[in-house]
Amino acid sequence: MKRDLTKGSITGNLLAMSIPTMLGMLGQTLYDVVDMIWVGRISGKAVAGVALFSTIFWLVEVLNEIIGTSSVSLITQSYGAGDIQRTRRIIEQTIVFKAFVAVIAALIFYVSLETLVRFFSNDPEVVSSALNYGRIRIFFLPVFFMTYSCFTALRCTGDPKSQMWIMLVASILNSILDPILMFEKVPFIGIRDFGLGVFGAGLATVISIIAAFMLGFGLLVSKHSRIRLSLRGLFRLDPAIDRKLLTIGLPSGGELLARQLAGLLTTKFVAFYGTAAIAALGIGNRLGGLVFMPLFGLMSGGGTIVGQNLGAENIERAEKTAKAASLFGGLVVSLIMGMAIIFPHQVMKIFVDSVETIEAGVSMIRIMGSSFIIVSFAIALGCVFAGSGYNLPFLLSSILGRWGAQIPFLLLTVYVLPRFGLKLGLNGIWLSFLFSEVTEALVILYYYRQGKWKKVRV
Repeated sequence: MKRDLTKGSITGNLLAMSIPTMLGMLGQTLYDVVDMIWVGRISGKAVAGVALFSTIFWLVEVLNEIIGTSSVSLITQSYGAGDIQRTRRIIEQTIVFKAFVAVIAALIFYVSLETLVRFFSNDPEVVSSALNYGRIRIFFLPVFFMTYSCFTALRCTGDPKSQMWIMLVASILNSILDPILMFEKVPFIGIRDFGLGVFGAGLATVISIIAAFMLGFGLLVSKHSRIRLSLRGLFRLDPAIDRKLLTIGLPSGGELLARQLAGLLTTKFVAFYGTAAIAALGIGNRLGGLVFMPLFGLMSGGGTIVGQNLGAENIERAEKTAKAASLFGGLVVSLIMGMAIIFPHQVMKIFVDSVETIEAGVSMIRIMGSSFIIVSFAIALGCVFAGSGYNLPFLLSSILGRWGAQIPFLLLTVYVLPRFGLKLGLNGIWLSFLFSEVTEALVILYYYRQGKWKKVRV
């Protein structure tokens, strides 16, 4: 049944849109989490290699973020205004334009990957793991980007359940393929298999993403789609739409770039403390992705509702949706992260057997977990920026949080305080995340209360 997001219960609409989105994003997040768990059975250095690739990979994700964020505002507002023909053109352009950009990005990234990895580590096993896992994923980058666009199209036209089922099926497929492709004998079963090691984890993810794209795209061109795409529309460019796809999301892309460049620099600081510290940070990033999944689900589902209501000029419902998303998101993250803070050793042991890595990760979970709880109430409010197309607050929050708070704190704790006999060690690294997240939360809250997002249309 088609749901009208401009009418009815605000809470009901938010949950109806967000829960399937959360579950779908859980499936997407589990790609990397499951990969990390199985890679952890190989060695701590293999974990460090995969963690380094994933950190570097986010530089390419900036392009996906720019076009993807732009498409959310364009699709939801056109669909909310009832302009089906324009909605169809936007979806078609998003898919083909992302594929074009991804081809260029993949070529550059593939050539430069080894140099980037060696900037952080010259350990042969770490470098080999990063390259074996990463190159196969880079080669299929266009498919990754187009798959994300299919999911966005389904979600923004009010069909998050299809996205959810596709992502969960692909995640289950990835979980099955990982041990089969990675090990010579499947753990706990003993059946002989391919023994491809870390490369097998990357290959499993690629196969699963290809399956997800085939299902998602197949649905969008079928008669069951709310906005049925035409194959002919994928072979022509619309300069007016393409310009908007590149410009509306620029602040959001800048936000992600600022965040990831700071993340790369932070990883360099972490590398001073050895491979175990890099592996612990990689696990922390995976844990953060898993914990923030409800927030991103609420922000995506809420952004769809906000966009459609702004398109229908129903500002009060858009504001109430954001407040409900903030409350739900903060409570869920507080519950999940609170359990992790109480049992940090058990959480680390899920990912890795290395005692050194586990010990490095315990304080990380306790300190970074606290920062996750603090920022969680603010992040979901960002659905108003995604839905309206007013994405400047995302950029400013990252610049001020990462470069105005985190990096200066790192420089202080690593280079200045030790001269006065105060050595925080890895705890200083983890505390920098706390300072960053608090700053970002305050910036988001300020721009939400300012209310400029209420007047923006695309």
